[in-house]
Amino acid sequence: MARTRRARWLLVCGVLLVLAGGAALAYVGWEYVGTNWVSARRHAAIVGDLEDGWADGQATVRVEAGTATAIVRIPRFGADYAVPVLEGTSDDVLAAGFGHVDGTADAGAVGNYALAAHRVTHGQPLRDMPDLEVGDRVVVETERTTYTYELVTAGDALTVPFTADWVLDPLPTNPEEGGVEPPQDPGGRLLTLTTCSELFHTDDRLVAFGELVSSSPRRGR
Repeated sequence: MARTRRARWLLVCGVLLVLAGGAALAYVGWEYVGTNWVSARRHAAIVGDLEDGWADGQATVRVEAGTATAIVRIPRFGADYAVPVLEGTSDDVLAAGFGHVDGTADAGAVGNYALAAHRVTHGQPLRDMPDLEVGDRVVVETERTTYTYELVTAGDALTVPFTADWVLDPLPTNPEEGGVEPPQDPGGRLLTLTTCSELFHTDDRLVAFGELVSSSPRRGR
């Protein structure tokens, strides 16, 4: 009888372990595959909503995740790369595209237009951030204007802890002497891109800086 009870207990434990393992695999699969599929479709839908709204004269478009204001295109990531920008950096916003960090400059303005995005999961807009090179262009389209920024630091040149808020300053100045930073021009019109430094969980961030090199009326206006 004791052996029978022990066998049953071992069987139950085995089944529970299998179920737990299956649930863990399902969660990982959803995070690293499912969320990308869902978010890629969401990115495309919001880009379409923005273009439709702009055609109707709306500067911004309200979507489920928040307020969409712009579209980012990065030629190095392919001709089809188009990811929306939403205001703020909440989880819902970052699942829908780039987040425009609260309190930083608007696109094209003097100061620092700071954008954050996922490197993995949720569409992973900046998965290939380390591939970005000095001179690569980041194009930001708004309802009226297309702003073109040129990177002045490579995508893997600067890694900081997530608490390093100096990268969000109007004129980011590295506290480490000789450290990576953008040109120290008080009238500069800067772009900052931030994302996770690793493909798996980390508290560190990759940061790249760019500066505005041109602006023109958005094509189609």
